[in-house]
Amino acid sequence: MDPKDIERISKALSDPNRLKILEQVKEQGNMACACIINFLNLAQPSVSHHIKQLTDSGLLIPHKEGRNISYTIDSDKLNSYISYLQSFGK
Repeated sequence: MDPKDIERISKALSDPNRLKILEQVKEQGNMACACIINFLNLAQPSVSHHIKQLTDSGLLIPHKEGRNISYTIDSDKLNSYISYLQSFGK
């Protein structure tokens, strides 16, 4: 993995709200932005900020559906990051 990718993902995962978003999207498989807002019970601008961090890191993939956007997890990116971290334990 590129060091910049590792940095972006590490920063994205450093916030508990972002971890909650990832957990929820993983459970649902695909989650609309409005559902994320309702789930976190945060203001829309705060949720947008968290989602931007996760999409910029490559962990979330946006899918535009008309006027709505839903998100899925990029499993390949997440698994590469996990493999990178596991390499320290070997």
